[in-house]
Amino acid sequence: MQATLRPCSLADLNELQAIARQTYDDTFRAQNTPETMQAYLDSAFNEEKLAAELQTPGSNFYFLEVDGQQAGYLKLNRGEAQSDLREEDSLEIERIYLKSEYQGRGLGKWLLHQALAMARQAGMRSAWLGVWQKNQHAIDFYARMGFRVVGTHEFVMGDDHQTDYIMRLEFAPGERSQAERA
Repeated sequence: MQATLRPCSLADLNELQAIARQTYDDTFRAQNTPETMQAYLDSAFNEEKLAAELQTPGSNFYFLEVDGQQAGYLKLNRGEAQSDLREEDSLEIERIYLKSEYQGRGLGKWLLHQALAMARQAGMRSAWLGVWQKNQHAIDFYARMGFRVVGTHEFVMGDDHQTDYIMRLEFAPGERSQAERA
């Protein structure tokens, strides 16, 4: 299995929109009403919003390709592009999603390793992300990778106000992270 990351540009807008909507819907449809899900998909992943995100300084999208096929995507934010903490020496992993047929193959872990490597190369001291408090599978995964809950923030999905845990991984100077050893 050959996994690669390909940076996204504005020219990839339609492709990004399709995978963002598909992977988000696959991940969260069962835990939300159809109306709430549709409203969120229409607002969070419309062309105008995604185009703005693609053009935001400090925000980068990457397609995950496996054996030449699109398998998922990753969104990373630095500086003012971060959605919450906005720390200059920290990288936000805002989105890390796989198509359902690619889950269970270690690709989520691979994507996380890529994000952490990029953070270190950029001289960051930590990486952080938000994860829904009801997504225990993801919380457990990130905890195994060395992330710890450091706070919460509100995530609004339609008219539903949900709570996300903010999880952070601090990088020790000169050491590899637990995620890279795992």
